[in-house]
Amino acid sequence: MKQFIDYIPLVIFFTIFAIDERTVSIGGFEHSIGGIFSAAEFLLAASILTYGCLFLVNRRLDKFQWITLCAVVLFCIPTIIFRNTDFLKWKAPIVNWIFATVFFGSRYFGSKPAIEHMMGHAVNAPKEVWRRLNNIWIIYFIILGAVNLIVAFTLSERAWIQFKVFGNLILTFVFVIGQMPLLAKYIEVDEEDTESKSTGKESV
Repeated sequence: MKQFIDYIPLVIFFTIFAIDERTVSIGGFEHSIGGIFSAAEFLLAASILTYGCLFLVNRRLDKFQWITLCAVVLFCIPTIIFRNTDFLKWKAPIVNWIFATVFFGSRYFGSKPAIEHMMGHAVNAPKEVWRRLNNIWIIYFIILGAVNLIVAFTLSERAWIQFKVFGNLILTFVFVIGQMPLLAKYIEVDEEDTESKSTGKESV
């Protein structure tokens, strides 16, 4: 659910980008809708609204949500003001490299690796497994940042946007699925659920 909510601003971004540019009049105020710069405006507004609502509901944002929100603000505003997409093209690479830095720093600062903070509630793995998994994520974020940079500055604008919205999601999904064999035996099962299922089978 959390990942779905985080993805909402990007879906809005892609939807606005895909619309043919047109001028919309609301209350006598005219504004252009469609295209990359309009999409950047909506990405900025949607991110502030989405994470603002999450903050009001949960009274907190995790560090990765803060990083994402700050990056959207820092890269969307100059994109909109200067009408230059180069600012926005640097967002995904830098965010991924910041994530890699956070994961790397967690090896030396804090009680546990960053990946254990994220998944430890559901997976009861040994420290060595968490350290190995944390290192794998560091490498993944570094590579993903580099791939985003290459795509942004070598492919067409449409291809870049499609990769930004869908490519990253697919790659991350495949990457997470690829870790399941390593984590499967450590995934914790709720004892109450197990007991209720056993009771149900016995009563049949």
